[in-house]
Amino acid sequence: MSIVGANAPSGLASRPIRIVLADEVDRYDESAGTEGDPVNLAVKRTTTFWNRKVVLVSTPGIKGLSRIERAFEQSDRRRFHVPCPDCGHEQALKWAQVHWSNEDGKHKPETAHYACEDCGSLWTDVQRWTAIRKGEWKAEGEFTGVAGFHLNELYSPWRRLSETVTDFLAAKGAPSLLKTWVNTVLGETWEDEAERLEAESLLTRGENYGPDDVPEWCHLVTAGVDVQGDRIEASRWGFGDNDESGLIEHEVFMGDPAKPEIWDELDDWLKAVCLRTDGARLRTRAACVDMGGHHTQEVLKFCRDRRGRKVFAIKGMDGVRPIWTPKASKSKRGAMPFYAVGVDTAKDAVYGRLRINPAKDGAPAPRGYVHLPETVTASYVAQLVSEVVVIERFKGRPKRKWKLPSGARNEALDCAVYALAAKESFGRRMPRTVVEAAEVVVEPVAEEPEAETASVETVVAAKKPSLFEQRRLQWRNR
Repeated sequence: MSIVGANAPSGLASRPIRIVLADEVDRYDESAGTEGDPVNLAVKRTTTFWNRKVVLVSTPGIKGLSRIERAFEQSDRRRFHVPCPDCGHEQALKWAQVHWSNEDGKHKPETAHYACEDCGSLWTDVQRWTAIRKGEWKAEGEFTGVAGFHLNELYSPWRRLSETVTDFLAAKGAPSLLKTWVNTVLGETWEDEAERLEAESLLTRGENYGPDDVPEWCHLVTAGVDVQGDRIEASRWGFGDNDESGLIEHEVFMGDPAKPEIWDELDDWLKAVCLRTDGARLRTRAACVDMGGHHTQEVLKFCRDRRGRKVFAIKGMDGVRPIWTPKASKSKRGAMPFYAVGVDTAKDAVYGRLRINPAKDGAPAPRGYVHLPETVTASYVAQLVSEVVVIERFKGRPKRKWKLPSGARNEALDCAVYALAAKESFGRRMPRTVVEAAEVVVEPVAEEPEAETASVETVVAAKKPSLFEQRRLQWRNR
């Protein structure tokens, strides 16, 4: 048995093999190095065997780009049919047949049943599991040498419908979460809606807040910095629980990025403290500065001198990759490290959250909601939603990419993406770090380091820090 990574061309093409098992093929890169499609490379290894077997397995991804969807459509498309316990009608289990009570807008997942598509009888979980044991595979197409099989979570003997419905209700308000649910629970590809967002609709959600009166939902502040030829643009964003976020302020520093003066202005801005409405002080805990333009060396030097403040030099990378890669990269030996940011993934997240509508009648903001201050301009919002998703052919294969229309600007979107990446740099420590991000304000504001709050919900009186806390504050403030 040989186990190789899909990104290792030498392993994929090293020697003949009779059976190939390729797992999660929709997560593979488009090319294994410079050798081409990794699945095709692996399949080529089986050509010398008359009794070869190739098995592709995957959770599907995006419609039109999914390898497993394309392979399934070229197969005989087998689905598992189960008999209705009442009328005997055989059917493949579909999400559309799952029903539950929804009285006065209050969903009750515990009432979920499966409805027969023929007679309408409602099945309990036990009846559904019994029917599955009596089921069989049925092909929708003619067998031409490739057998394809599709299953979803409704066939699982370990999952109750109430659990599946609960997961759906938690995901349906956030497109990024719903995409994951559709892919992993239904086993279906995600079809992007028209990605263009209307700037006018976002302007109507302006709220009365700013850097001196940040709402209490905000527990962490980060910044994203975009370097242009004649200026530097920077956005400060706040983040709270349940992926709640919001723009705090956007600043444009005019000047030549090759000169130190403009970087001094940016540094002073990053050091500025935001004040929360409950009196807490919120410092910018992390910042990402794009090094992909014409001022790479200036960016690297600026970030090198401020590594202790979590000011990162970053480089945007397209394609399917995490928003934040914890391991730094170096362009050459001894060079200043920088971090790769999955800008496509981050833009998906930003756009998905911008689509979430505000709550009604004073209800709490829905999960993933994006707040905007009332001072936001039409120009800023136009930049925030300037890019669109297109499908282009690259070396004969469809490729999904974000594209900026001719004449449009996207600095606001880039800064939002970089601020989100800075937030993601906290990783799994994020919840604890959010609590630590809130600091007590004692009026008048003292010059010495402020004591941290004991809770993000209540601002308590400051107390003298312990020796350990003093050392930690000294380390954090250097």
